Amino acid sequence: MALPSNVFKTIVKVVGTAKSELYTAPVGYTGVVLLAQVANVGSSTQTLTFVHERSVAGIGVTTEILKDFPIESHDTMSLLSGKLALETDDTISIYGSSSTDLKFIGSILETLNG
Repeated sequence: MALPSNVFKTIVKVVGTAKSELYTAPVGYTGVVLLAQVANVGSSTQTLTFVHERSVAGIGVTTEILKDFPIESHDTMSLLSGKLALETDDTISIYGSSSTDLKFIGSILETLNG
C-alpha cells in the first residue's frame, strides 16, 4: 500500500505551564505548519512561549519563536506570520503562564518527501 502524498492534521491542546510537545514531523515527511493560534479564554493577561526544536549533529537546538509573549484576556494570537517547514524529527512545543486559560489550535500539512 502506497503512502499518502499529503496528510492534513489539526492539533488542539490546552496549554500548560510545563513545556509540552505539540507535533513532531514523521520520518519521510515534511510538516508544514499552516496555522498556529492561541486563545486566552481567561480573565487576565497570560504569557506564552512557542519553540522549534531540532537535533543538529546529536545536539538539541531550541529556537524560541515567541518567548514569554503576553496575550491579553479574551484575545487570540497568531503564533506565526507565515508557514513553518518542519523536517523529519523537528518538533514544536509550547508552554504558558496558566494551566487552564490558554488554548492552542494548529493546522499542519504533512507532505511526502521524495
